[in-house]
Amino acid sequence: MEISTPRLVLRNWKTEDRDLFREITRDPKVMEFFPYRRTHAEADAMRERISHQIATSGLGMFAVSDKATGEAMGFCGVAPVNLPGILPEGAHEIGWRLATRFWSQGYVTEAATAALGYAFQNFGLNEIYAFAVCENRRSIAVMERIGMQRMTGRDFAHPQVPETHPHLSMHVLYRIERPAAVVSERYRKP
Repeated sequence: MEISTPRLVLRNWKTEDRDLFREITRDPKVMEFFPYRRTHAEADAMRERISHQIATSGLGMFAVSDKATGEAMGFCGVAPVNLPGILPEGAHEIGWRLATRFWSQGYVTEAATAALGYAFQNFGLNEIYAFAVCENRRSIAVMERIGMQRMTGRDFAHPQVPETHPHLSMHVLYRIERPAAVVSERYRKP
């Protein structure tokens, strides 16, 4: 299963993507708004879980690769999210991370637009959420570029952020509803 855009391919993870996945889960700039970095073993286990989720459900954080070279750049996708009391049961979130050398080239916006179209077209979702630390201007800008709307008055203290990192606790919440997404036949599952 692959999702293709003009410059990118969103696909399941391959063994040769291991080093890139390790890089993005340890890089201080990429992980600036996360409370911890992953060891190689933790990153490998996470990549395997994500790969299994994609293989079994068709949704998850796909590897984003350069269409011309096949090089993995990071990840983007839609996956189930469990935040009781904050999001409804059965909610889905969109997320992304790219290695810093691929920042500021529009790749995340391109990948996220494709991931939204794919998820809405193939899984009957009516809405998809995104959230970020209030100071994470880069991710918030992407949310807005892909048509998501801030849910005013719904900022929340993320329950999974440890008390040792209070500056990472408060999150803004965004949502996009199905009619607002660009849904195209090219994102339909094969």
